[in-house]
Amino acid sequence: MPTRENILEYISARDSATGKELCDRLGISRQALNVHMRALIDSGQIVKSGSTRGARYYHHQRAPAAVAFNRSLMLSGLDESRVYEEIATTLNLRAALSTNVESIVHYAFTEMLNNAIEHSKTERCRTLVRLEAGKIAFEIRDDGVGVFRSITDKFGLQDEHEAMIELLKGRTTTMPEAHTGEGIFFTAKMADRFVLRSHRIQIEWDRARDDVFVSEPRYRKGTTVDFELRRDARILREDVFSRFAPEEYDYQFQKTTVLVKLLKSEYISRSEAKRLIANLEKFREIEFDFRDTQRLGQGFADEIFRIFANRHPEITIHVLNTNPIIDAMIRHVTESPPER
Repeated sequence: MPTRENILEYISARDSATGKELCDRLGISRQALNVHMRALIDSGQIVKSGSTRGARYYHHQRAPAAVAFNRSLMLSGLDESRVYEEIATTLNLRAALSTNVESIVHYAFTEMLNNAIEHSKTERCRTLVRLEAGKIAFEIRDDGVGVFRSITDKFGLQDEHEAMIELLKGRTTTMPEAHTGEGIFFTAKMADRFVLRSHRIQIEWDRARDDVFVSEPRYRKGTTVDFELRRDARILREDVFSRFAPEEYDYQFQKTTVLVKLLKSEYISRSEAKRLIANLEKFREIEFDFRDTQRLGQGFADEIFRIFANRHPEITIHVLNTNPIIDAMIRHVTESPPER
């Protein structure tokens, strides 16, 4: 019988099992067990509770029930740190979570609740925090102006889709005197799954698939954020910050990634390029990720890789996930003499 079927059979016959029990029972190493358990957890058949050597594994039908904090909050005068402390005490988060996971949840929750307090322009929001056997998740939902509408109005953009692109670049805020515009960018990078939904736009960051997805669900007033992180996650908050705010930039948020595919699969005109690179001059390093993008027009490529690059020689530009057609077009505009 395959090893994973043996694991399922053993755990199904009991309330739970530890890693040591499974290794002894199956006669396999801890490293081999981890490979099989990761696949079973990813498929939803097994739920892991706890971390490192103290972890226990449950059949998904026997996993301990989630505990939750569910509250409607008045936003006027609300202190997001005090709300988090109440949640952490109620759910015993500092004992239930590893230090790195609790640190990320603390950062993400307070950043997202502060956004509702400062930007939603409504009276209250709903918060739901769920501590499950295998993960911790929270949702913050308000019925205010909506994150993309707020950015559209502040910067005079064409529509909320254009606002979405601005938000994804990072450092976009409607209150620069009080905020850096970094919260959503970094929270999305720390989560296993992070969803930002407002009106008819939804963005989903999925770590398992290493991708970002944009969809148009039914209209929902205001803004909703959903955050999920596995309790056994090993990601460190400091590592995420250091990737985009590294030491060479004095730990300032000076590096960003632009996922080009989020508007369309083909880009042709200079006007499209100008929309994409708007406000990117505030960064010192830019990654243009061309995954799922099929081709570029000459005008689009020229606007970014010759005109913008020459105008801002202090900015380092990288390209990721290109295909031969895109590579050829970039070479064409950067190696050809300028048009007269």
